[in-house]
Amino acid sequence: MANLKDKITKLETSFFEELKSSSTIEQIEEVRVKFLSRKGLVQDIMAEIKNFSVEEKREWGPKLNKFKTDLEESFEKQKEKIQKQILKQEISKKQNFDVSSTKINVSQGNLHVLTKLTQQIENIFLSMGFKPVYGPEVETDFYNFEALNIAKDHPARDMQDTFWLNTPEMLLRTHTSSVQIRTMEKSNLPLAVVATGRVFRNEATDASHDYMFNQLEGLYIDKNVSMANLFGTIKTFLSALFDGKEISIRVRPSFFPFVEPGAEIDMTCPFCENGCSVCKKTKWIEILGAGLVHPNVLKSVGIDPNKYSGFAFGMGATRLAMLKYGIKDIRLLHSGKIDFLKQF
Repeated sequence: MANLKDKITKLETSFFEELKSSSTIEQIEEVRVKFLSRKGLVQDIMAEIKNFSVEEKREWGPKLNKFKTDLEESFEKQKEKIQKQILKQEISKKQNFDVSSTKINVSQGNLHVLTKLTQQIENIFLSMGFKPVYGPEVETDFYNFEALNIAKDHPARDMQDTFWLNTPEMLLRTHTSSVQIRTMEKSNLPLAVVATGRVFRNEATDASHDYMFNQLEGLYIDKNVSMANLFGTIKTFLSALFDGKEISIRVRPSFFPFVEPGAEIDMTCPFCENGCSVCKKTKWIEILGAGLVHPNVLKSVGIDPNKYSGFAFGMGATRLAMLKYGIKDIRLLHSGKIDFLKQF
C-alpha cells in the first residue's frame, strides 16, 4: 500500500504543478487528457484496484474515488478561471476598439446579379401564390421534348439546337419546361408553380446570345383557366419587377407545340414614353411566349383536359436582367470581371 500512496502523492504533485502553469484553453485541455481522460494517469491508478483483496478494495475504493473527484473539481475551477481571463481580455479589446478606423482596399462579396434577380422573381411569384420548383439540368428526351408535344420528327426540335450526350436519349435541357412536366406528374391540382434555372443551347455566342442562359417559366393548372388569367398574371409580374411601373402588354398570335392557342407577348418599355435605345424607338419590347397548356401535354401526365385547363409562359431571366440593369453584352454575366460585378 505504501507504493500506492507514493504514486498518488507524486501524481497529485505533478497534476497541480501543470494545472497551475496552464494559462490557455489548449494547455489546460492537455492537462485533462494527460491526467483525467479515460486513458489518463489517474485512470491507470484506479485500474490497480482490481488486483486488491476485498478488504483493500473497501479501504481504497472510496479514497481513490475522492482523489479523482478532488482533481476534477480543481481542474474545473482552473478552467473557469482561464475562461474568465480570456473573456476579460476580449472585452478589453472591444472597449479600446477605434470605430473610426477603416481598412483600405478590402473588397466585399455580393450576390451575383442573376442570383439577385432570381430571388426577386421568386419572391414576386410567391406573393401571387406560385411555388418555386426546380429540376435537373441533364434531362431525358421524354421530359424535354416528347411530354411537351414535341415528337421526334417535329420541326420545333430544329428551333432548339440541343447538346446531346453520349448516353442515348439524354441531353442538356433546352428549356425549363421539363420542370413543369415533372411537377405535374407528382403534384395535386390546382397547381401554380414557377421554375427558374439554367438552360443550354448549341448557339454561336455574341453580345445577345450565349450557349447557357437562365430561363423563367410559369404554370397554372385549375378548372376554367383562360387567357385572361394569363394576361393578368403577366402584367402583375412585369409591373412588380420594374419597380411598380404601369406596364401594358401587346399580344401577337404565335405557335408553340406545348400550348394552344399560343402567343408572343410584348410589353411597353419601362424606361421611356416616346422611344429609346432599349426599345429601338418602338416603345415596345418583345418579352415572352405563352398560351394555354396543350391538351396533349395534360394527357401525357395523366390530367384530364376535359376537366382541367391551364396556362404556361416562358421568358429569359437573363434577358430580364439585361433589360432591368442596362447590360449590353450577355457575355459579361459569366465573365467574372470584377469591375462589372461590383456595379450590382
